[in-house]
Amino acid sequence: MPLLYVAIGVALLLLLMIRFKLNGFIALILVALAVGMMQGMPVNKVIVSIKTGVGGTLGSLALIMGFGAMLGKLLADCGGAQRIATTLIAKFGEKHIQWALVLTGFTVGFALFYEVGFVLMLPLVFSIAASARVPLLYVGVPMAAALSVTHGFLPPHPGPTAIATLFNADMGKTLLYGTLLGIPTVILAGPVYARFLKGIDKPIPEGLWNPKTFTEAEMPGFGVSVWTALVPVVLMALRAVAEMLLPKGHVLLPYAEFFGDPIMATLIAVLIAIFTFGLNRGRSMDDVMGTITDSIKIIAMMLLVIGGGGAFKQVLVDSGVDKYIASMMHETNLSPIFMAWSIAAVLRIALGSATVAAITAGGIVAPLIITSGASPELMVIAVGSGSVIFSHVNDPGFWLFKEYFNLTIGETFRSWSALETIISVCGLLGCLLLANVI
Repeated sequence: MPLLYVAIGVALLLLLMIRFKLNGFIALILVALAVGMMQGMPVNKVIVSIKTGVGGTLGSLALIMGFGAMLGKLLADCGGAQRIATTLIAKFGEKHIQWALVLTGFTVGFALFYEVGFVLMLPLVFSIAASARVPLLYVGVPMAAALSVTHGFLPPHPGPTAIATLFNADMGKTLLYGTLLGIPTVILAGPVYARFLKGIDKPIPEGLWNPKTFTEAEMPGFGVSVWTALVPVVLMALRAVAEMLLPKGHVLLPYAEFFGDPIMATLIAVLIAIFTFGLNRGRSMDDVMGTITDSIKIIAMMLLVIGGGGAFKQVLVDSGVDKYIASMMHETNLSPIFMAWSIAAVLRIALGSATVAAITAGGIVAPLIITSGASPELMVIAVGSGSVIFSHVNDPGFWLFKEYFNLTIGETFRSWSALETIISVCGLLGCLLLANVI
């Protein structure tokens, strides 16, 4: 019966979000209440579980996401992302323009949320397509693939970061494994797949391209832009390497753990960015703080949705569903990685939102980690991979891609939906292979 109640809860979530268009956060809280009461929990205990779930999930996550949003907005508003892209494109040349966009998307994607990075890079895609006289999708798909992989696989993005928190996974290792699997995935879904889309050649849509273009003097240098954006990545990766290579008690280990902690790594990056992307560019402190304040608006509702997912997870745990799932795991030979991916994939197709699908799936499959002994870090990537599969008409990203690239619905399925599915399947296969090694 516990799984039946969970299934009813998920169905109710779909009904509330798809049929009644209810906000994801409100829907998740209502579903958490419903499942808790169906499981026989006292009403006051359900409320306590919801409070505990929201607080436990957002405790450190709010700081990480907040600092990440600040870094991304500072990067965008000073022209740093434009500097990174234009420099790489100049170095790679028109023949290898796809690889320049992959590298740009991957680099910028570490610091920016998907939607922000997508809109930010579109002017560059339009400019390159026009000057090189190549189809929009030939350069747009590699960019979108790189952004999508960082969004689905890598902290400090909302989905992977939230799932890593739910699973008690090490952020540094998650970032390391995600990068290792993300590189071949981006290549297949980006430059390789884009070659099959040359037949779709649409003009740049009128009225959609009116970007702020920075002059040479306004943009910071390439090295400053890249290294400031990658500070959190470098610090978290160094911590993961130190924990794998240094013995316990080593004098350097506490320092690596301190500076590589996701909160400290993103805070340090923001402090550096305030200088490199703000004060050093002649901006006043008031202006820089205005950018930081605006950045929080980007993630406010996203934080609430993630908190709602944490509430749902906590109700499942406190009502005993985790123990029930654990007992079932003894009777199945299915890989926990495959199960995690499958649940996230079904939710993604039904709900549309990759973040909601990832958070909901995370709450359902969290008990599998303890029972099966699966790597929490690989489980994070498995859920993240499943959560990006086959974007279609219920996903805002589907329409964003369609409108900006001037496509029909059929062409959007062939390009955007297909590249998201390639990313998802590659992520699953990579996790299954890596599970045999680590």
